[in-house]
Amino acid sequence: MKVLAFNGSPRRGGNTQVLLSSVAQGVESAGGEIEIIRLADLNISPCLNCGGCDKTGVCVVKDDMGLLYAKMDEVQRIILASPIYFYGVTAQAKALIDRAQALWSRKYILKKKGEWRENTDRLGFFVSVAATRGEKVFDGAVLTVKYFYDAIGFGYGGALLVKGIDKRGEMAKAGDKLSQAEEFGRRIVT
Repeated sequence: MKVLAFNGSPRRGGNTQVLLSSVAQGVESAGGEIEIIRLADLNISPCLNCGGCDKTGVCVVKDDMGLLYAKMDEVQRIILASPIYFYGVTAQAKALIDRAQALWSRKYILKKKGEWRENTDRLGFFVSVAATRGEKVFDGAVLTVKYFYDAIGFGYGGALLVKGIDKRGEMAKAGDKLSQAEEFGRRIVT
């Protein structure tokens, strides 16, 4: 099974990347194939709300997001990984989510023309790290991610949420959380 993972962290080698790498090990150990894309390496403009995708299901903005639509169409599993910034996902992750408007258009507008097929086997997952331990620290991000997956025709498969990891390198020292991440990765593909 192919899995597409988006790393929404702007920090190279940070805690989100370490956690996502453990999830990837779990995916591969269960026989899956994973591609991780670091969103900060791409040029993804914000959605212009121009309505251009309403007619065709294709975004009119020409940037790196064009490559991601096809990749999302090809897989049965997507993982969005993001640290928590002010109780939400990063700007890089939010740009991806907002530009999924073209896929929303395909699902809701082009469906009427018979150009959308529902696939209930497709699932999306969320992996996140937060510095604080607040009771509701993940609530806003989880809600956003759930709606993102719904808009692009993926069911919500669940989340791996780790609190209290802040400084660079802390995630690599949290062996129990990394073991949980590997198990989470295995469950994604089985």
